[in-house]
Order: sequence, then structure tokens, then C-alpha cells
Amino acid sequence: MTPSRTHLVVIPSYNPGPAVVESVQAARANWTPVWVVVDGSTDGSVALLNDLAGRDPDLRVLVLPENRGKGAAVLHGFEAARAAGYTHALTMDSDGQHPADLIPGFMAASAARPGAMVLGRPVFDASAPLLRVLGRRLSNMWTDLETLNAGIGDSLFGFRVYPIAPLVDLMRPLSWMRRFDFDTEAVVRLAWRGVTPLNIAAPVKYLTAAQGGVSHFRYGRDNVLLTWMHARLLAGFVLRLPLLLARRIAGKPPFDAAR
Repeated sequence: MTPSRTHLVVIPSYNPGPAVVESVQAARANWTPVWVVVDGSTDGSVALLNDLAGRDPDLRVLVLPENRGKGAAVLHGFEAARAAGYTHALTMDSDGQHPADLIPGFMAASAARPGAMVLGRPVFDASAPLLRVLGRRLSNMWTDLETLNAGIGDSLFGFRVYPIAPLVDLMRPLSWMRRFDFDTEAVVRLAWRGVTPLNIAAPVKYLTAAQGGVSHFRYGRDNVLLTWMHARLLAGFVLRLPLLLARRIAGKPPFDAAR
């Protein structure tokens, strides 16, 4: 597989256990190069990843000394990728829930429309917990409001391709978007900047603990974080409403979103 000079896969990883090996190998089977950003993991996965990277020159492992959150890990990887000359990156989870076989199709869609963010729109099966599905619908309702229905198919699904420069430039001056508030706030704020969402359906599977599934979401702590996130997004929406309305009337991005 010929390495891409513009697009890479960036996998933020925090205590995924042995599942990270299969996830990374699946990503590598479908794309070159792949970078993993280890976000202060303490589960021994660093050794597993370094062993893989020692045998695979197209796999790079970046290690943060302490846990900083998904958004912080993505930003760290994107800044390094930008410095290395890459323009776009696909993010995916390290625990096996995301469909690695769809990486080439998402990358091709990004290459065809480099100014867009290519967002996975999850297709759930019976394994999806009802509480999570309902919570996702609520988050998407807020996102539609905050962007005047800019066309973001799903605000939480982390399998997506970002143009690196706009996201890094957006995140650098902010002190938030570093933990579970990252996925949703990133797409809302990019849409405000005129980055068009392009949605592609993708199956998602929820793994049980016995199957190696790992969730670091804490309902109390992280729902408070997400409530604060939507509060500041709503405030930002109100301030930007005249501009967003003008864009919509003129038919400019983000209101020509493909679905």
C-alpha cells in the first residue's frame, strides 16, 4: 500500500486494553500511514503499540505522559501531522467499535472535496444501548439548532475526516474541547467557519466488557461537561445568528451540505 502524503489516520487511545492491537492492525490493513496518540494510558497498551510500531515503519506511536482527554490527544496528533505536511486526518476509536474497512472510502470522499469534513453517520444494530441512542438524538437536536441545520448528520460519532489546519487553528486559542466535548463542539465550530459537512453512513457496534468494549464516559461528570458545552455553543450561535442567516440566504457553506 502506497503511503498517502496528504491523509493519515490518527487514533487517540486511552486504556483500551488488548483491543487496541486489533484496531490498529485493522486500520493499517486499510490505510498508510496510521498514527496512535496514547493519552496517558496505564494498561500496558504502550508496550503493545511500540512492539507493533517496531515491526511496522508506517505506524507511529505518540505518547502523552498523562491523561488529557480525547480532544487534547487529537490536537496533539494533528499538530504533529500538520508539521509533517499532512492536510487531512481520519479519527477513529482504539477499541474496535469503528469500521476500519470504510477508511479508504472516507479518505476518497475527503480527497474529492478537501474543503469538507467527512462525517460518519452511525447505523445502529441491536447492541446499541437505548439510553445512548436517545442521548445521541438529543445532542443532534441541539447541534441542528446551533448550526441552523447545517447538515451535520451526527454530532457524536468520532469516525470522521477533518481538514487539519482549520481544526488546529480553531482549537489552539481555546481552553476547552479537550475531553468529551470535543466531537460535538468541533463540528459545530467548523460549520460556523464554513466547513461543509459531508455525511456517510457507517455501521457502529457496541462491545460489551466481555468483548473488550471500554467506555470512559461518566454520566454525572461528563453530562455536566456536555451541558456546559451546549450552553456556550448556544451563546455563540446567538452572536453569530445574523451571519449564519446571511450565509443561508446566500446559499453559501455550510448550507450546501451533502447528505
